[in-house]
Parts: sequence; C-alpha cells; structure tokens
Amino acid sequence: MRIESLNAASIAVPNEGGMSLLANVPPNLVQSIRAFRVTDLQTEAARLGQHFLYAYCAEATTRSQVLATIARAFHFPKHCGKKFEILGDCLTDLAYKAGPQPGFLVVLEQLPNTLKFDIEARETLLDVFRDAADFWADKKRAFRVFYSFQ
Repeated sequence: MRIESLNAASIAVPNEGGMSLLANVPPNLVQSIRAFRVTDLQTEAARLGQHFLYAYCAEATTRSQVLATIARAFHFPKHCGKKFEILGDCLTDLAYKAGPQPGFLVVLEQLPNTLKFDIEARETLLDVFRDAADFWADKKRAFRVFYSFQ
C-alpha cells in the first residue's frame, strides 16, 4: 500500500491556472484578508464556480452574536449559530452531505475585538475554520477563508 501526502497540487480546484487572483494562495487555508478586496474575491469565486460565503460581523459584540451572524449570512440552519462545534459541523458534515461541492471562498469581515469576543474567542472561531479547511482538503476541495478584525 502506497501512502501519498496531500499537497496543494492534489486538491481539485478547476480553472485556477493562468491569471487567477488566487494562483499563489494554497487551496485550503485561513488567513488575514490583507491586500485582497472582498469584491475581487467574490468575482474570483464566481469565476472558479465556487461557493462565496460572506459574513460582515461589525455589528456583533459577543460570541453568540458572531456565531448567529455567520450562520445567518451563510444561510445555515439557526442551530448552527449556537456553538463553535455546531458551526464546525455545518461547515463540514452538513455541507458534505448536501452533495458534491465545487469549493468554498469564505470572507469573515470585521470580526469584533470586544471584552465578550476577545482574542481567545477569535482564535477559537478561526480554529473552527481551520478544521473545516483540513476537512475539505481531505475531500480534495478548496476551502479558503479570509478574515479581518475591527
């Protein structure tokens, strides 16, 4: 039995050659949005035929508000906005069971920096998305997450 390591080249990402905005971005990652613009990422997701999931979180100040905002924005069932673990299940198992997926490009904009959503809560949330990126890498599907903080 031969075991092959999973690398960026083995992820199924159609049409990502040439002049792709994401040509130098691994197919499964969670990173700061940095120099990317949301509208450019949305256009690129459409060009690649991938799901574009966007959540604007500036109005949220607590963990439960952030989770509820993300669940609403992603059109997930209401229960997906209750706990980090449930959100993770919705990003992975729920989406996987819904049928073949072309890939995902996720933007979490203006995550709060408040006493009720502190650095620990932000890191836990990003870990949920990192776990989802790993899940989709195993399925050979792109899952890129870009985020910004207030």
